[in-house]
Amino acid sequence: MKGFSFSILFVVLLGVLIASQTLFVVKETERALVLKFGEIVQEDVQPGIHFKLPIMNDVKKFDARILTMDSQPQRYLTLEKKAVIVDSYVKWKIDSVAKFYQATSGDEFVANRVLSSRVDTGLRNKFGERTMHEVVSGQRDQLMTELRDDLNQVAQNELGISIVDIRVKRIDLPSDVSESVYQRMRTEREREAREHRSKGLELAEGIRADADRQKVVLEAEAQRDAEMIRGDGDAKAAAIYSNVYTQDPEFYEFYRSLQAYRESFNGNNDLFVLEPDSEFFKYLNSSVRGGTK
Repeated sequence: MKGFSFSILFVVLLGVLIASQTLFVVKETERALVLKFGEIVQEDVQPGIHFKLPIMNDVKKFDARILTMDSQPQRYLTLEKKAVIVDSYVKWKIDSVAKFYQATSGDEFVANRVLSSRVDTGLRNKFGERTMHEVVSGQRDQLMTELRDDLNQVAQNELGISIVDIRVKRIDLPSDVSESVYQRMRTEREREAREHRSKGLELAEGIRADADRQKVVLEAEAQRDAEMIRGDGDAKAAAIYSNVYTQDPEFYEFYRSLQAYRESFNGNNDLFVLEPDSEFFKYLNSSVRGGTK
């Protein structure tokens, strides 16, 4: 009984061993190729369960996802011989596993090293054909598209990979160049500020002169209108006084005398002496007698 159980266990283990040597699984994120004594006999094996011959066949698996190569910042010269520090990255994926294996022995590090060299050469050439303004803002997208298309064909032929995208993360200036650019920008902004300030002063002087002119005109018109109103009022007052005073000339004379006395005596110590037979007392007496009657 024990011998029978041992035989079953042996058969099971033998079956598992044979299955592990004859079956292999390719995941959805992988691609594979089958080698026979180092020679490729089946390439671009799709995801799923596949068979191989033990000992004779060997399976190489590769990542089929989009991979990223982050390059080290490099120094390039633009068309006007100005240095820039460029930080870039490349998105790539394996297009032909057979060609990729033959070119790199399946080593992604080797592929990144070769691709980095190609990208560095391409960026150096593209930056050397453009000015600082074009590579910073004007034609950056166009530059990346052209470089991607050029390198994609070379990478497919040499490495069996396709370039999905090439992007520049940032473009910096070297410290010495940055200082000179900063000083030039500062000088330019100060010049523009002086021009704007000069134009502002001229505009302010024009506004102030126009305001002063309008002030003089308004004051003159107001003075003219006031004089006209005052003259019209005086004329009306004179007409009213003349109409009223003609009704009693003696009272008018008496009233004028009182006005004259009032204007003459402005101080508390002023003294005025009248004779008893003066016209003032005569009119006053006549007014009292007339009032008594």
